[in-house]
Amino acid sequence: MGAFLGFGELTVDPAGAYSWQHLTFVTSLVLIMTALAIWVGLDYRKHPNKNKNVPLIWAAILIDGVEIIKIVLSCVQSDEPVQSLLRNLPLFLCSIQLITLPLAAFSKGRLKEAALDFVLIFGLLGALAGTYGAAQNYNAYPIFYYVNVCSGITHCISGFGSLYIAISGMTSMKKNNIGITFSILSVCCVLAYIVNILTDYNYMFLMQGDGTPYDILYNLVGGNPVLYPIGVVVLFLIYIVAFYAGYYLLTKKKSKS
Repeated sequence: MGAFLGFGELTVDPAGAYSWQHLTFVTSLVLIMTALAIWVGLDYRKHPNKNKNVPLIWAAILIDGVEIIKIVLSCVQSDEPVQSLLRNLPLFLCSIQLITLPLAAFSKGRLKEAALDFVLIFGLLGALAGTYGAAQNYNAYPIFYYVNVCSGITHCISGFGSLYIAISGMTSMKKNNIGITFSILSVCCVLAYIVNILTDYNYMFLMQGDGTPYDILYNLVGGNPVLYPIGVVVLFLIYIVAFYAGYYLLTKKKSKS
């Protein structure tokens, strides 16, 4: 247990990116996430709207609780706890759910609707990116190490939130809330860029691609320090617009049929 929590010497080597251990572990988490979302979503679909919020409240408490545990452990074990804290802020695209999922659970009105949309749009994407895509973690740590376990759980909770919102019928996706959804993302991007400058970090991959598909854009603009981050934000906004357009197209066809 001490080794798992980072207080003892690690006796197990990292499994490696996309090893069978990595893929088996994250696939198990994704299957559990999907099964729970379908089960709970279908059950609460029959409930009054005021009751549908209950699973989101639990999801919000759990996602922030598990992430806080990970941050505390990282800071306690670091020789530079302040720097460690600054590098564990919820300013990656997938970790914004640490903010928007509680907003979806506890806020009201248009803010709640926009937060529900944000979780729906980015939750599942973040879950897959933070489990299958977070290959570097499995090169650095064993499978059953608090960093990988906590990260896997929090990302899958965001995926659960996305699927639950869709299945339970909590989807909003109102056109007049698109601006709020844009604003949530834009504010987080601005904060991420400022923190990147101050701490020499790479939140939101706004500074460089770091081996992700963003490298294509980075190389396309020649690593330009102005065009590259603007391009990343534009890609985020294009994804939001495409998601909304796809949603309207599918629901329109469904209503016609």
